[in-house]
Amino acid sequence: MKQTLKGAPENKEKFMDILIKPTLKLFISFAILMVQYGNAERVPALFVFGDSLVDVGNNNFLNSIAKSNYFPYGIDFNMQPTGRFCNGKTFVDIIGEMLGVPYPSPFADPNTAGVKLLGGVNYASAAAGILDESGQHYGERYSLRQQVLNFETTLDQLRTMMGHDNLTSFLAKSIAISVFGSNDYINNYLMPSIYSSSFNYNPAQFSNLLLNRYAPQLLTLYNLGIRKMFIAGIGPLGCIPNQRATGQAAPGRCVDYVNDILGTFNQGLKSLVDQLNKRPGAIVTYGNTYGAVGDILNNPSTYGFNVVEKGCCGIGRNQGQITCLPFAYPCTNRDQYVFWDAFHPTQAANVILARRAFYGPPLDTYPLNIQQMTLIH
Repeated sequence: MKQTLKGAPENKEKFMDILIKPTLKLFISFAILMVQYGNAERVPALFVFGDSLVDVGNNNFLNSIAKSNYFPYGIDFNMQPTGRFCNGKTFVDIIGEMLGVPYPSPFADPNTAGVKLLGGVNYASAAAGILDESGQHYGERYSLRQQVLNFETTLDQLRTMMGHDNLTSFLAKSIAISVFGSNDYINNYLMPSIYSSSFNYNPAQFSNLLLNRYAPQLLTLYNLGIRKMFIAGIGPLGCIPNQRATGQAAPGRCVDYVNDILGTFNQGLKSLVDQLNKRPGAIVTYGNTYGAVGDILNNPSTYGFNVVEKGCCGIGRNQGQITCLPFAYPCTNRDQYVFWDAFHPTQAANVILARRAFYGPPLDTYPLNIQQMTLIH
């Protein structure tokens, strides 16, 4: 004989309405109160936009060849590949730990819904760029424009959960991190055999094109309610194993031309931050990724590194001609490598970059660091 919980209606839907839904609403209300009044929850959520440097698994759900859901990726992340393009934690994982927020779940994961949204969402997608076409030879990816649209989808869900006023307060206290631009160079401008951009624009013109596409999307995030943003500049791409492996520079040297063409973009992005900060309530900071990574590469022993020119996992010249393949054997001394594969830093490098973004002086994060940003209400 079927047994029914004593005192509960036999109709399952009614039971859910009476017991489960009020419990869920109570939990959400409590979470909102913690956001508004709890000191430990000063920053309630982290919203992440970007490329493979901060992707935590969105591309696992897309029809893309830009994936890292296989071993040895994640070898130092509970021995579990997750879609992170790293041996361990990404830059935003570590920032999240410093803020005391859970790792934001990937937007594309069907389980990223309901109360999971209260800690934020990660929209980052490997091979994605500021330009829609960047990285298209890898297949599907969420470009900057699509990631902002995905954020709007999340807001629709959050609005039904907490109401307009609570959502406004929630977003104002949250932090958005945006890491874009690398693929617009590596997987667009520097690939003349596939993309025509280097024929159509000189480096300064291309930088301006990127900034003119980036600015409206950042402004959209502001208009949707985001007030605190950390916007990362592009690192010295001419020094990554993939670019060193092209043979365009002498052994032990970075590809200077590649690094040189990034200056206009980074300077323009810093100026864009100044413009955004003129808007009411905006607290936007520029992350000097180029300077921070450059310092590590110029003074590796200071940070405990002794391998700066090749990847820990990869094939060919500088272990950068073919990136980390499934079940490849990576180096064992991963904490001594700046680069994990042809394109991405190791967890050890990410820890340093995150600490500089969180605690660093204006040379690292302009005009404020992330910790200072959290103290402004």
